[in-house]
Amino acid sequence: MSQYLYKRVLLKLSGEALMGEGGYGIDPKVTDRLARQVKELVDDGIEVGIVVGGGNIFRGMAGAAQGMDRAQADYMGMLATIMNALALQDAFERGGSACRVMSAIQMNEVCEPYIRRRAMRHLEKGEVVIFAAGSGNPYFTTDTAAALRACEIGADCLLKATKVDGIYDKDPVTHADAKRFDHISYHEVLVRGLQVMDSTAAALCQDNSMPIIVLNIEGEDNIKHALMGEPVGTVVVQED
Repeated sequence: MSQYLYKRVLLKLSGEALMGEGGYGIDPKVTDRLARQVKELVDDGIEVGIVVGGGNIFRGMAGAAQGMDRAQADYMGMLATIMNALALQDAFERGGSACRVMSAIQMNEVCEPYIRRRAMRHLEKGEVVIFAAGSGNPYFTTDTAAALRACEIGADCLLKATKVDGIYDKDPVTHADAKRFDHISYHEVLVRGLQVMDSTAAALCQDNSMPIIVLNIEGEDNIKHALMGEPVGTVVVQED
């Protein structure tokens, strides 16, 4: 444990990260690789909570852009996150990790309702806890749900796993001269409008001094290296 800087962490996974090389759905190779990484962390005594998005199945804002009622579209997106959470649970349990899915929308036949103190007890027992259905409220993203859950469970940091290896001053896909930050403040993220998390999530982390680490999910041991304080991705912290 002494080699890790953080003991309890909240990992935010986008739905798109679960697609792998595909254009839709869930790639079992991605979930199995993630299961191996998480099991190693749990075996080392790290408490792991996860918030997963649903963009690989349905994205509420995309539905709203096509004329669907925004609240209705967001509820559909929440249901997509539950499907992803159940797929992750299956991969984790096959990989040897005890795992619970807790949903902000009650669906008792397939997962537990989210209760903060119960979630913390599961973590203390060494069980991975997947928080599904976002915050249970429309108009709030799963980024905001991740920031909220991280603060609620007393996480030491929020890890955002993406397909990019950190935060850049502009889109690295379209700008070859994009500069990656090793460290950046919440204030600069908000003022510059950098696409790390939505502004509500970033502000919530800032208000509660919750460190954010943005890293590439595709690296084999990126999560472990980041939790050890190695220079993986970008760290968002308070200004000195």
